[in-house]
Amino acid sequence: MEIIKVSAKSRSTAVAGAIAGVVRESGRAEAQAIGAGAVNQAVKAVAIARGYLALDGIDVICIPAFTEVLIDDQERTALKLIVEPR
Repeated sequence: MEIIKVSAKSRSTAVAGAIAGVVRESGRAEAQAIGAGAVNQAVKAVAIARGYLALDGIDVICIPAFTEVLIDDQERTALKLIVEPR
């Protein structure tokens, strides 16, 4: 599954559209964010995506988890948001 990477500069509505599209196609989506600003945008995007998907009769939940990612040969902790139908 493709991971939706969210930065602090990401538009939450654009990320929400990506999350909703992936959930419609694959049944679940995974967004990943590093840093407070990125996590803020990702959480807002999940809330907006819930609204988009509700119009299609899909009720989703969000499962937060930590994951380790390698950036420039350094291990960083990222927040992973798994979005899937209830």
